[in-house]
Amino acid sequence: MSTTLTPILTKFWDDPQSWTLETYERNEGYKALKKALAMAPADLVQATKDSGLRGRGGAGFPTGMKWGFLPPPDGGPRYLVVNADESEPGTCKDIPLMMAAPQFLIEGCVITSYAIGCNHAFIYVRGEVVHVYRRLLRAVEEAYAAGHLGKNIHGSGFDLDITVHAGAGAYICGEETALLDSLEGRRGQPRLKPPFPAVAGLYARPTVVNNVESIASIPPILLHGADWFSDMGTEKSQGFGIFSLSGHVKNPGQYEAPLGITLRELLDMAGGMRDPEKALKFWTPGGSSTPLFTAEHLDIPLDFESVAAAGSMLGTRALQIFDETTCVVRAVDRWTDFYKHESCGKCTPCREGTWWLKQILGRLEHGLGDEEDLEKLLDICDNILGRAFCALGDGATSPITSSIQYFRDEFIAHLTEGRCPFDSSESTLFHKDRVTA
Repeated sequence: MSTTLTPILTKFWDDPQSWTLETYERNEGYKALKKALAMAPADLVQATKDSGLRGRGGAGFPTGMKWGFLPPPDGGPRYLVVNADESEPGTCKDIPLMMAAPQFLIEGCVITSYAIGCNHAFIYVRGEVVHVYRRLLRAVEEAYAAGHLGKNIHGSGFDLDITVHAGAGAYICGEETALLDSLEGRRGQPRLKPPFPAVAGLYARPTVVNNVESIASIPPILLHGADWFSDMGTEKSQGFGIFSLSGHVKNPGQYEAPLGITLRELLDMAGGMRDPEKALKFWTPGGSSTPLFTAEHLDIPLDFESVAAAGSMLGTRALQIFDETTCVVRAVDRWTDFYKHESCGKCTPCREGTWWLKQILGRLEHGLGDEEDLEKLLDICDNILGRAFCALGDGATSPITSSIQYFRDEFIAHLTEGRCPFDSSESTLFHKDRVTA
């Protein structure tokens, strides 16, 4: 194994009281903040750029560059909004981070706010995860009591308040402009861009929107230096990240490692497949909205460039592992059901397209239809991709097009047998003479 784990954000998750301020301060907590308050804000932005940190929410946009897009101060407010609305199937890194070590996020918010000239930051967390919401509220209370938040933080003259906001459970609010609309009390739907949030974001003011892991990575970067961070990972995908392994793996969980590690190495760390006699069939490199990979891609470096060159996206590093007992048609059908349900309905390609994708996939899963339905699926995906108002529509097409690319024979087997070939129980079979389309 050429790459080892790098426990940084996950370093003390196994502490009995890992979420408390006391535990965090025993592990270098808030030392980076004191260092930051002695620096010029512009130097903090430059240090983030120098580190090479790229957004950990999926798109991989350089974090420091995003901060640099803010216009010059005009005397009005500017905001930091943390996107903690983690809700894509398979993605499970931010919620464990906020549960186990929320002070990483709080300290990152203070440093980032100081760097961009923000005096009010918002953490938008998914409403269903009430336990995480309560833990964040308690973490913010502790930070206020210790003087890390509030007025004149540590005598620096810098003021910051943090509001933890619970959403109402819409996947679309993970899109940054839909999140801003939701924060403002409106229905969460994506906005037309431009203007971008850096110019006109929350309350039409300059706003930085970053993922939880991106902001939580700021304190260790500042404390140990940009060179320390950029020495990890690859030349263009620098640093560490949390890789979430789930599915048919012996030890699922979060594995923090440098970008560029391979699934083969991560599987070795996780004890291999859950059933060693069942081979790996397919997996997602970045969550359900990214094109599928197969066993042929076990040695693809998991960095932004290598994964893209192989035809997928690194995304949120949600590695869902499926063995040979899994029906790929059924898995894609279930994911498509999610995207159809979560479409906000604002644009026609996504609203209508995801509905039709679900109808056709449902028929195919039950062995109905014909081979022309595969071409119809690809045609509908082509009419959604790049034409939807936001990335939800694009993400809905990814598992469909990639599954047909790699497993076309399995789709045809459903039609040939008139049922799902993975169903062994006679009572679950769907034949053309029993089910109408």
